[in-house]
Order: sequence, then structure tokens, then C-alpha cells
Amino acid sequence: MKYYNYIFFAFCLFTLATCSTTSTNSQVGGGEGFNHLANESSPYLLQHAKNPVDWYPWGDEALAKAKEDDKLIIISIGYAACHWCHVMEHESFEDTIVSKVMNENFVSIKVDREERPDIDDVYMTACHLATGKNCGWPLNAVALPDGRPVWAGTYFPKSEWIKILEYFIDIRKNKPEELEKYAEQITAGIKDRETISFNNSEFDFNRSTLDDITKAFLTNIDFKEGGAKGSQKFPRPNNYEFLLREAVLQNNKKAEEAVYLTLDKMAYGGIYDHLAGGFSRYTVDDIWKVPHFEKMLYDNGQLVSLYSHAYQVSKNPLYKQVVEETLSFIENELTSPEGGFYSSLDADSEGEEGKFYVWTYEEIEQCLGDEHNFEVFKDYYNIKKSGNWEEEKNIIFRKKTKETVAKQHKISVEDLEKIITDSKSKLMAVRSKRVRPGLDDKVLSSWNGLMLNGYIDAYKAFGNEKYKNIAVKNGEFIISKMMDADGRLNRNYKSGKSVINAFLDDYAILVDAFTSLYQITFDEKWLEKSELMLDYVTVHFSEDKSKMFNYTSDLDPPLIAKKMELADNVIPGSTSSIARSLYKVGILKYKPEYVKRAKQMMNNMAANISETEMPNFYSNWCTLYSEMVAPPYEVAIVGNEYNDRLKEMNTNYLPNALMLGGKTEGTLELLKDKLQEGETMIYVCQNRVCKFPVTEVSKALALID
Repeated sequence: MKYYNYIFFAFCLFTLATCSTTSTNSQVGGGEGFNHLANESSPYLLQHAKNPVDWYPWGDEALAKAKEDDKLIIISIGYAACHWCHVMEHESFEDTIVSKVMNENFVSIKVDREERPDIDDVYMTACHLATGKNCGWPLNAVALPDGRPVWAGTYFPKSEWIKILEYFIDIRKNKPEELEKYAEQITAGIKDRETISFNNSEFDFNRSTLDDITKAFLTNIDFKEGGAKGSQKFPRPNNYEFLLREAVLQNNKKAEEAVYLTLDKMAYGGIYDHLAGGFSRYTVDDIWKVPHFEKMLYDNGQLVSLYSHAYQVSKNPLYKQVVEETLSFIENELTSPEGGFYSSLDADSEGEEGKFYVWTYEEIEQCLGDEHNFEVFKDYYNIKKSGNWEEEKNIIFRKKTKETVAKQHKISVEDLEKIITDSKSKLMAVRSKRVRPGLDDKVLSSWNGLMLNGYIDAYKAFGNEKYKNIAVKNGEFIISKMMDADGRLNRNYKSGKSVINAFLDDYAILVDAFTSLYQITFDEKWLEKSELMLDYVTVHFSEDKSKMFNYTSDLDPPLIAKKMELADNVIPGSTSSIARSLYKVGILKYKPEYVKRAKQMMNNMAANISETEMPNFYSNWCTLYSEMVAPPYEVAIVGNEYNDRLKEMNTNYLPNALMLGGKTEGTLELLKDKLQEGETMIYVCQNRVCKFPVTEVSKALALID
């Protein structure tokens, strides 16, 4: 690592010494021609299709050209909702002078990180190794003609980007052996990252270790503002799913406080869209106020699940409101007519971040008209004459409870709610006429799985049949448009095209979602599809020595390193997710080999999560550990009234229960001999050993510890 830091330090000195040199003759280019991105379906790639930079998509053509012309490669990675990606495009990639340097000396490749997370992971790791710092997007890497990186960084202003290009042109010409040395060392570092060995010790998943993990987890929580400690706030819903589970199953009051404080602060904050519902990606401050305004499907899908689960426990009406408004946003903004879910809304509109969402004092005053209503709204949402953000703009966010504001204005809470609802409706009518943020309308299978689970969890919490119907429609869409008969998946779908072979997270998250879909419908088709995908993954993704799984299929053209995703991030990691899916499907379908492999994977990772001071980076593994400390109950509901009993059961938060059943016994081993003529019976079992069956949900709940 010291060597890479030295490379970066020397390079920083070079760029800082020359960054005052700028070109004064730039022109914005583009012309009427298209580059090699013209036939792509990714909205991000299409944004760059008329750049004067001769971009290629990642593939054989670009890599072959680099080798044939013996040119360095520029690999530029971003996504459609990325604000700084847009900035660098406008400053550098639309500029004819910059494009001339790039076109004459490099083969330039554009990558949508959301479509190709495997490529992004390789060059993001290179960035961490080369800089020793956190990296982000746009991610810009320089590589040898064979794809091995020699350096990577993020956003650079035009003048610095030109100097970076000139630096690598010079060093390639005069000191090519140094680039070869960099490539060898960085590539070796990439291959060494996130490796795991087979742990042949006996499985020992115990309560004491889990309690220690939970304590370590809680030391990273900000108990004043919620979320993790730090200068920025990211939701990371999976962290709070683990803590909520521990709060309920172990009566852990500190974990409960961490969850509710975080959810309350987020629901009050500017990260939440108080007019239309839905959450932005993160906030740039530590109080959830100022969002980075892009809205991502993966955040909102997970947050719908989390708020639904928290409502099941607390019955807090705020959490129900958040779920209903967020799902309304998803339905209105991010749902295709076919039933797929789109990826994101941009942070920018009219070239300005957040312009669609913020307001001047005068705009709100004029829109609401009624002076009293304006005063109430102003206090409720912290609207300031001089603005509560930059350039006299206001972000809509809350600090006070309804009761406090109602008392302040000497009105009832009911009257306050009516004023706020009417005011929001008026503002929405005005906002709907503004220039909208860009929509990334590609459908990604893993992200759809997260949103599918969101609808399922909302249905369980609130019993709204609409949510169930949308979930089923999305599942049918994925089967018909993105899945082959043998269980192979594609990652993407847009405009009738589905062309990128899926990655491990696509399978893992969809198996989890389909398993959940079975548990609200008792339609065995969803379990059969889950089993089909798991068997496909076992054949094409297995890493046999460790019994873990690679991120990419053995059918995919190899990159410079085969990667395994061990940590959990904003989205639960693919390896932890596939382990949990193996465990659940293994229990429901009685597949002991699935359960055994999941336990082995957990055993391989046990030391990582028990010894680290930051288990929040393994939150989904932590949940799996908890599931293995206390194996889930198998709750079988069989008989004509199964659906009514199931709906009643589902209003409760039952993280330690798997549901199965139906009007008949079906084909599952766990349902054999459980149908009793003329009765709807509920069996509470654990490890296939059942307690005496009951007919009332309250009695079944009493049997679940």
C-alpha cells in the first residue's frame, strides 16, 4: 500500500504544479455524428453517444482496438443519476480539445456501473490501491492495452484532466517500463482483495458472540441524529434490519433506540421528499437535511421494507405514511407499463442539482395564498425568508412534531394535517410543471428484487391487496423478460432488450424476493424458480475450494481478476445474500445440501464479523449469524381459510419465521400429512419438529418464541 501511496503522492505533486495551466481555446463539441455508443440501451451510455470523444462500450471491439493500435485505455465509469459525472462530461468530454487528445492517444471506454458492477469493482479497487483514499464516481482509470490498470481517480476539472492525459502520454512514450511495473503491482493487489479460505472447524454459532457483535454494531451509531457516525448520512437499511431483529428477539432497547431514532430523523429530514414521497441517495451533512438529490430504486425498495417492518412492531403512523407515499412515488415515477421497476431519477434538472425540489420563500407564499396556511406550513417545514439552504432556496424538511406545531398555532392536529395535505397538493401542482430530472429507465434484476421485497413487506404490514398484485406482476415480468428456462438470468432490460448476463447479486436478491413472494401467495411456482436459480448459481458461480461463490459466472469473458464480494454495502452483498437464500430455500424445500453450504459459508466468515470493530460492513452476514443461532420457525397454514390466517399472521413482525401452506398440502415435504378435513390448521415447527396445531393466530403467535 505504501508503494501505491507513493505513486499517488508523486502524481499529485505533478498535477498541482501544473494545474494553473489551462486552455483558453476550448469549444464545446459534439457535432451531429455519434460515437460507438449509439446502439447501446443504457441511458448513461446514450448520454455520451454524441460526445466528440470516440467512446466505445466495454467489449471485444474496444479491447482488440487497444491492442492493435497499442494504445493506453481510458475506462470512464459512472451512472445516469451521477451529478459529478454530468459535470465532467460537460467540462471535458464535450470539449473538442480534450476529445482530440483522448482520441489520438487512447482508446476510450464508457461503462455504466449499474449494468457492469463487475468492471466497476475491478477499477474501483484499483483506485483505492492507487490513492489510498475513498473513491467515487465518475471513476476514471488508465490501463495498458490488455486492460490492467496503472492508475485510477475520480472527478477532475478540465485543466487537471488534460494534464493527467499528457502525463500518461509522456510516461508511455519515455518510461513504459514504469507503467508495466504499476500494472503488475496494482493487478496483484486487486487479485489479493476479498479472498476467503475454507474454515474446517466445527460450526459454532452462539448467542454470546452475537451479543458482542451487536454491541460493536451499536458503537458506530450516532445516538443524537441517527444513522452512522460521520459528516454525511447514508441510509444503509440493512444495518437497521439487523438491529430491529435484535431489538425484538432479544428485547435490546439500545438497538430499538438506534432504529427508531434513525427512521424518525430520516422521515423528518430533507433526504425524504415530503411532497411526493421517496428518499434521495444520501445527505451531505450529518443531520439528514441537505440531500444529494438523486433517487435510486435500490434505496427506496429497502427503505420500504425497513419502514414496513418497523411499523409492524411500533404501529407508528409516521412509518405507514412514509411507506404509502414512497410506494406512490415508485408507482408514479419508477414503474414501467410491463411491471418492471426503473433504476433512478437524476439529481439534476436544467443542469442544476436539486432545482426540481427546492423553493424560494416567495414561491411557496404565492402558491399557498392563504396567509394562515402559509404560516403553518412555513413553521412545519422550516421555510425561511433568506432560505434554509444555498442561494436563498429552501429544502422542505421537519424538526417539530405535529403536536408541537398545532399547539403553536392553536389548532387541532386534525386541522394541521388538513392544512399540510392541502398545501402539499398545491405545491405538487406547481412542481409538476417544472423541468423534470432525467429518468434512467433501464430495469435491473437485482434492484427489482429489492423493490419487489419492498412491496411484499408493505403488503404484509398493511394488507393492501394492490401491493400484492404489483409484486406478483413484477415477478411475472422478471420470469418472462429476464429469465431463461434453465434459471439463467439477464441483469438488464430496456426497450425490449435484455442482453447482459446476470451477476451473483441478481440471482441472490431475486431468489430472496421470490421466496418471499411464495410466502404471501403460497404459489409453489416461486419456490421452484428460486430452486432453479440456486442450482444454476451452484453450477456456474461456485468457488469450490472455499465453498463460496464468485461474483461473475464462468460463462462470462474473464476480467483481469476474478472477484468475490464478501462485505455488505448499501445493498446487501451478493455472497451473504446467496448464503441467506440457500438457508431459507433449503429449509422450505427441505434441501439439506443448501443448508449445509450456507452454514459453511457463514463459518468461513464468522471470524471476520466477530473480530471487526465495524460489523456494520457485514450487516447481512450478521443477520444470517442470528438466523443460525436461533433457527427460524416453520409456520404451516393449511386449509380453506389459509389466506385469512396468513394475512393476520403477517401483520406481526416475525423475522424468525418462514411461512408455508395453502388450501391443500401441495408438494412440500414440510406440509405432508398436515391437512385436516374441514379445518384450517396452523402448525408451528422448528427443525421439522412441530408443536400441537392450533386454529387461532393468537395461539400460533404464542408458540413462536
